[in-house]
Parts: sequence; structure tokens; C-alpha cells
Amino acid sequence: MGWRRRSCADGNPALGDVVISSSHAVAAFDVIILGAGAAGLMCALSAGGRGRRVLILDQLSEAGAKILISGGGRCNFTNLEVAPERFLSANPHFCKSALSRYTQHDFIAMVRRHRIAYHEKTLGQLFCDGSARQIVAMLLAECAAQRVDLRVAHRILDVSRADHFRVTTDRGTFTAPALVIATGGPSIPRMGATGYAYELARRFGLPLIEPRPGLVPLKMGGAALELCRSLAGVSADAAVACGRDRFREKILFTHRGLSGPAILQISSYWRTGPLTIDLLPHIEPLAFFKERKRSRPRAELKNALGELLPARLAEALAGTNGTIVTANQPDRALTTLAARLKNWTVEPIGSEGWDKAEVAAGGIDTAALSSRTMEARAVPGLYVIGEAVDVTGWLGGYNFQWAWSSGWCAGQAI
Repeated sequence: MGWRRRSCADGNPALGDVVISSSHAVAAFDVIILGAGAAGLMCALSAGGRGRRVLILDQLSEAGAKILISGGGRCNFTNLEVAPERFLSANPHFCKSALSRYTQHDFIAMVRRHRIAYHEKTLGQLFCDGSARQIVAMLLAECAAQRVDLRVAHRILDVSRADHFRVTTDRGTFTAPALVIATGGPSIPRMGATGYAYELARRFGLPLIEPRPGLVPLKMGGAALELCRSLAGVSADAAVACGRDRFREKILFTHRGLSGPAILQISSYWRTGPLTIDLLPHIEPLAFFKERKRSRPRAELKNALGELLPARLAEALAGTNGTIVTANQPDRALTTLAARLKNWTVEPIGSEGWDKAEVAAGGIDTAALSSRTMEARAVPGLYVIGEAVDVTGWLGGYNFQWAWSSGWCAGQAI
């Protein structure tokens, strides 16, 4: 069969304990998994552990490409606070079964078994102390133990179904009674991401919830854009709200608008219309201003604001054409400023799109899938997992956990 093993020459854990084949022969398997990302690898080790003959196909030359770049190269692999209400879907109940059957604690146990050191960064987010490469190596080692056949650099030419699924690639043809769509969504196209999962869904008659960029920076226009450009690079603690949904984390001013964790979080909820931003979520500024007015009336207002906000932001909000504004303002003016700081309203003109999106919101409609097995109700043997499904998690390891949970559940059902 021409087997060969891959290894890393840089001293990091080997990625190559999984056998990779360059065979051109037609081969039969119990299940073919399209996509060697987080969900696909988890599904493979889950199904392989039950004695299934598993083939993973991926168009890229290396497995786990998105895992390797995640979390600044350290992989925010899950979150201690995973809960169904922290996922978006047209059916908010769909994710409950998978998340309860394979939890964040199950994945953490695997990480510990492989002696991968990790830490909690903030808000329950877990990162590797070392490299994201360790997570990929762990998954590949688990797959290797189950004799999973991983074939990379295989461009898929056609997928069809008669009595079995038949996948034709530029390097061979493969058949199996079960097929798993784990090709993700179109976010981060520079990593080779495409909307191929949606194309397959249409081919097999599965409905879609219109995909859109999620966890993505937002673009501004007009006066808001001018302010953002003047403050590019400045970040601040803030609470950003879209209707009833509200997130408090950092925001970042950019040359095109706003980014940072709080903006990325709210972007998955925003479609059109205004956002409200509380620039001082930790304090009531009016009381603060009145105290400064009493104790230091001749102090510049920007210096008073500078006690609460980054210096450049304080100066932008307090100054007017270079005029020195003191804290000794009428109470009405201070009330207006405090209200603006607590309720700054901006209306994005759009998002930065798929190039900057971390995930796809929307996707293959969960109404067409079993929440327990991830199998298509109308197409026996067809499974959909991970980002391709209309389930989108919060920023902070939630989408990885959905990949682990949905992949594991499908693997247990195949």
C-alpha cells in the first residue's frame, strides 16, 4: 500500500503516528470522514475505538490546520463553563444531547492522559502551556491507536451514493456505507476553508440556515469610523450589547471599525442596526465626575477621564478642537458625558467577512439531523458534525468543544 509515517523535525511531539497512504487503488471502509480538522479527527478516533474501519480524507497537506493556528498557536481547546445557552442555533436545544454526552471534562481527561500542560487564561478558557501542535499530536496518536487511515492532499472530485457512498479524489476512489461531512465552514479561507459542506448538503437535499461570518470584527462608517481610525490600536474594557445580548470584555479600535473579544462575541448575534457600548461598565461615571469637580475643579477633564480610560481614548472624548476642558463643568454637561460613556451607540455598516471570521454562524439545518447521532434523518449513513452544522459557540473554546462533542457522538453511532 505504500505506507509512510510523518514526523516533526523540530522536536515537538510527532504528528505522524497515524498511517498515511498514497495508494491510488479503490478501497472500501466502514466510514469515510471528509475533513481532518477537530471534528473529523474526534469522530475518527471515536468510531475507530468501536472497531470501525475509518478513512479520513483532507485536501490540505497536514491534519488539524485550524487547530495549529488557534489561540495564537496555543489552542484554546475548551472552556470550563460550557453550557448549551452559550451556543447559537435556529434550534437552541439541538446541542444539548451532544454536549452532555461528551463534555469538556471528558476532553480535559484526554489532555491529561497525554500529559499536556495547560492553564486557564480567563473566563474559563483553557490553553496549552506549550503549543497547539500538542493537541493535534494527541488526536493523531489516538487515531493511530485505532488504525485510522488518514490521507491528506486528496482533492475531492465527486461524492455520490447508491447502495454505498462513493468518494472520488485525484488520488483514488473510496467507498463506505457511512459518510461524515466534517469539512467545516468558509471562515479563514487562507487556510483552505471553503463552503464545500454546504454544496454537499444541497446535493443530498439537506436544508441550510443561511451561513454568515461569526466571531468577526465589525466595520464602521461616518463619524464612528473617524473616531476608530484616530484610536486604532487602543483597547478598553467595555460591555457591548445587541438587544438583550450583552458581553463584557475588551474592545479594540481599528482602522476599519471595532474588534476585540467583546465585539467578536456580539458579532455572532448582530445582523443590522445599532449596538450600544458601555465604556465604563465597572463604575457610575456621573458620581465620579461630581466628586472630581468638588475636589479638583481646575483639573483637565481628560485627566479625570484618564483615571478611568486609556489616555488616548480619554483625550478623544474630553477634548474639542484642542480646547482645554476642565472638570468644573455644569452638572448638565457632566450628566450628558456620563450618559454617552455608559451608552455609546454605534451602527456597524457590515462585518470584515469570511477572511477575518473565526467561525461560520448558520450552516446545515439541525432540523434535518438527529441531535443524538448527528445522522441525516432522510439520508441514512450520512452524518454532519462540527462547524458545518448550524451550531455556533461563543468565543473562548466553545466551538472546539462542539467539534469534540458532535464528532464523538457521530463516531459512537456509526
